[in-house]
Amino acid sequence: MAPGLLEAMCRTLVHRGPDDQGTFVDRHVGLGNRRLSIIDLEGGHQPIHNEDQTVWVVLNGEIYNYLDLTQMLERRGHHFYTKSDTEAIVHAYEEFGDECLEHLNGMFAFALWDAPRQRIILARDRAGIKPLYYALHDGALIFGSELKAILAYPGLPRSVDLVALNEYLSFEYVPAPRTIFRGISKLLPGHAMSFEDGRLRTWKYWDINLTRSENVQRKPLAEYETELLQLLREAVRKEMVSDVPIGVLLSGGIDSSAVAALMVEASPGRVQSFSISFEDPTFDESCYARLAARTVGTEHHELLLTATDVAGLLPPIANSMDEPLGDSSLLPTYILSQLARQHVKVALGGDGGDELFGGYSTLQAHRLVEYYERYLPSYLRQRVAPRMAELLPTSFNNISLDFKLRRFLLARGVPPAVRHHYWLGSFRPEEKERLLQPWARLTEKDTYDVVFRHLEQCTARAPMNQLLYCDFKLYMEGGMLPKVDRMSMANSLEVRAPLLNHTLVKYVARIPHELKLHGLTTKYLLRRSMRGLLPSKILRRGKKGFNIPVAKWLAGPLRELAESLLSPERLSRSGFFNPSYVRTLLDEHMTGRKDNRKLLWTLLAFQLWHERWMVDTAKPADPAPIPRQAPEGSGETS
Repeated sequence: MAPGLLEAMCRTLVHRGPDDQGTFVDRHVGLGNRRLSIIDLEGGHQPIHNEDQTVWVVLNGEIYNYLDLTQMLERRGHHFYTKSDTEAIVHAYEEFGDECLEHLNGMFAFALWDAPRQRIILARDRAGIKPLYYALHDGALIFGSELKAILAYPGLPRSVDLVALNEYLSFEYVPAPRTIFRGISKLLPGHAMSFEDGRLRTWKYWDINLTRSENVQRKPLAEYETELLQLLREAVRKEMVSDVPIGVLLSGGIDSSAVAALMVEASPGRVQSFSISFEDPTFDESCYARLAARTVGTEHHELLLTATDVAGLLPPIANSMDEPLGDSSLLPTYILSQLARQHVKVALGGDGGDELFGGYSTLQAHRLVEYYERYLPSYLRQRVAPRMAELLPTSFNNISLDFKLRRFLLARGVPPAVRHHYWLGSFRPEEKERLLQPWARLTEKDTYDVVFRHLEQCTARAPMNQLLYCDFKLYMEGGMLPKVDRMSMANSLEVRAPLLNHTLVKYVARIPHELKLHGLTTKYLLRRSMRGLLPSKILRRGKKGFNIPVAKWLAGPLRELAESLLSPERLSRSGFFNPSYVRTLLDEHMTGRKDNRKLLWTLLAFQLWHERWMVDTAKPADPAPIPRQAPEGSGETS
């Protein structure tokens, strides 16, 4: 492994670790790390090794139970030379082998080199909070925390996977294990991989199990409330471990407000909180963040995000997103992380609450569909309701009535699992038929096969549990967590998700699912558990999401950018899309005839990505098969 190559790969990740760089090079392996110093600031230089330097590790993330692990391993005779959480992995591997993963409580992606066995292990945390990419090329196993590190490897082909492109257009992200690049994969959450004797082997060491929430003998509601609050407190306390200042990203929703309240309880000093506001009152939720901050007692910081700011944000965001992501909340997440980084190095957030506790409004919509199909006569469903939706005037306000009704009616007659992603995602199959050039079109099965494969893995049988499982495995891992990870790490800010601490996840997975969506009340048990700690105005709030006025901005201050990026000349550089159909989408939106915000932003994000990472790349080859198990390979690892 050439040291110069390892240095070049590390340089692509300076934003993830501006404080320190470390490398280890042996005849068959090269490990590199960029460090954001948070625990053991002076002594935690990576790579970390064991006593005789036969086991080496590089870690992206944090191990929250490292103090308990260290004490236990020292009692068993292991000697530590640092006070870092990373070293706990090395000695846990010596003690437990591959089963060391079951002893780790944290968010992590790590690579561990076992020199005596000439074996390397890659592992990713249970929920997929931290990313890990890999590829096999000319006998070398290449891996990194971001795609850009792998793309720095010389001679690696760079072509678009057509299945991944179709998935992106439908979901607004590329679900694991695929990436947008043919031949590069994501390691699945809760999975590990070994490379030994020229062979790759992958295995699953954890999965969320919702089966125990079905047909269980219910305890008194007050008992669930007490247990949940206690576990929430423990999760927040565990994830506050740090040798540097720590804050909270506070939207004013119940998830982040709950985290803020419990941080204040556990902190000896003043907790700093951060939020974003908008000029448009239908999108601005800063009043709720301020209310939560006043109630729980944080030192609050707020920043106004305007349309003028957005154009300047797009270039650094395009540079950070080496895989397209069609979620416009990338923008406020980036600027929020920038604001927080001016004051702290670590922040806690409320990510995972919607997937765990049943917070998405789409779950309410599924329940309403049952009533809609059961009680509304067919001629009203098939003729009157769609006609009424079309007659409603188009509004660019946040989750307006016409937007909700049209999205609701889009998925009638579609299986629930796919319907769920129709509502959450972007292009439907018939729209992709018009959008994609003939050579780039695939069948609907190719797009939604990943949904059904996850359903096969889900042992729960209640439809609500199956939807929650898919949200955990798809929408959260593919869209929500990468958004927060890339935008925060682009600003060298570590964001932790205590609601995804696996001890809390294990408990919430077992509670009756009726306590998550209770009638049409989302997050029912969480709301009840936080009574007395949060104001009723926040506890009664519905789900809004981190939305921005993208529909208005596309027709206003961002119009020139959209027209330019989606012009026939620019579209021809990628070659995937039909310019006349894209022109129709633009005309409909700019004249206010239709709200095409999701479709246009999905295309805009792809074009920004393509021009940054794929300009002058040849037409992509046929789609690669969906990776179900890592292929065999041999040679050095890097």
